[in-house]
Amino acid sequence: MTGLVILICIITSVGQLCQKQAALQLHRRGYLLWMIVSVIILGIGMLLWLVVLQQMPVSVAYPMLSLNFVFVGLGARFLWRERLNGTQIIGTLLIVSGVAVMGSYA
Repeated sequence: MTGLVILICIITSVGQLCQKQAALQLHRRGYLLWMIVSVIILGIGMLLWLVVLQQMPVSVAYPMLSLNFVFVGLGARFLWRERLNGTQIIGTLLIVSGVAVMGSYA
């Protein structure tokens, strides 16, 4: 089930990155296209999340969604060359550590 939560984090992070791409569009058509893609992807993530909530306690599953911070940060770094400073890197490592601890109880 932990693997499904990680997959959901990746899916929803892609949806959030699509929202950023929509915000960067200069024309309404590009904006609408990226927003539609985002809504579809986030909808898929939500449906899968409901499956997780049927099988796993929310007190264990929900903190694992913090991986979105990691995936969105990395995606922004690679897609738009956004910088990650030392504090962000340390915070990201702490998030990954916390999720690993939570995942070990799942």
